[in-house]
Amino acid sequence: MVTTNAGPATTLPDTGAAGRGRLSPQARGMVALLVTVAIWAAFALSARALSASSLLPADAALLRFGVPVLVLAPALWRRRRRIMAVRPATAAKIVCGAGVPFFLAAMYGGSLTSAAFVGSIVPGMVPLFVSALMVAGGRGAPRGTQAAGLALIAAGVVALVWRYVVPLNTHVLAGAGILLVASGLWALYTVGLKEVDLDPVGSIGLLCLPSFAIIALLVLTGVLPTGLASAAGSDIALFLVVQGLGVGLCAGLLYAFAIRRLGAERSSVFGSLSPVAVVLLAVPLLDESPTLTVLIGVPLITAGVVLANRRSRPGSAPSPLPSSLPTSTPTPRVP
Repeated sequence: MVTTNAGPATTLPDTGAAGRGRLSPQARGMVALLVTVAIWAAFALSARALSASSLLPADAALLRFGVPVLVLAPALWRRRRRIMAVRPATAAKIVCGAGVPFFLAAMYGGSLTSAAFVGSIVPGMVPLFVSALMVAGGRGAPRGTQAAGLALIAAGVVALVWRYVVPLNTHVLAGAGILLVASGLWALYTVGLKEVDLDPVGSIGLLCLPSFAIIALLVLTGVLPTGLASAAGSDIALFLVVQGLGVGLCAGLLYAFAIRRLGAERSSVFGSLSPVAVVLLAVPLLDESPTLTVLIGVPLITAGVVLANRRSRPGSAPSPLPSSLPTSTPTPRVP
């Protein structure tokens, strides 16, 4: 299990009203988890909202990876030797799986589809891709409830895209395909995280330092266009908070805290509600109306993720699937 480098919470005597009003460790973990789910939902919403903003994908990527590097610079400097000691193959999995390729795929796929697609397909399909990687690496195929969960996920994705097959809508189907690529990349990132021995801050640095360097190089050489200098201040502030501070920094640290307080299984199960949160928030924020296929597909994917990450019973084979939710920090392997 990978743990954070934060010390244990200080326990003070429980006296009077102040003691009675103090949250328990489990309650603090639940609050952290709820905030994390809200941040994950905001990521999906921002992927859809980017096409209507004054920012370009490269601008959003600069904020996503640059803000954590700036905020955590002193802490990352202290961890530089451990970060540089990570094997190149493992670092490549993490940087490709959750860095610039993943980010641009998620943003572009979201611009062609809807927030519900981003919030469901990207995290939802990760268990299937992770399972395929495990089988390809010689691990056994999932069985029992995990196999049933993977089948539900596949059925949910089919339900989401079916209405765009007949009649054919190449625009949305192309976006769904790009989101599947993003999900496959995140599965690579998930597998890569199992191979590193870094705390959450170090893991954020391992992802964001090279990713920021890559996106900055692509912008400076003109490979990717940028409109950051002329973008609206409100758009910059929104993506700075949601992508840079929220997704890039807070989600990983809060999810690690929630796992320590609630355990990996409970955290992954509650975290799987993020697709539902995306659908509900997209109605007032993006004026999206859930279609019948969304109302069918999202619950199927959510139930599938819950089953795919379900803890094995005593005496059964260990689960081959790590937690599939979009964190920026290593999560304990679910036994």
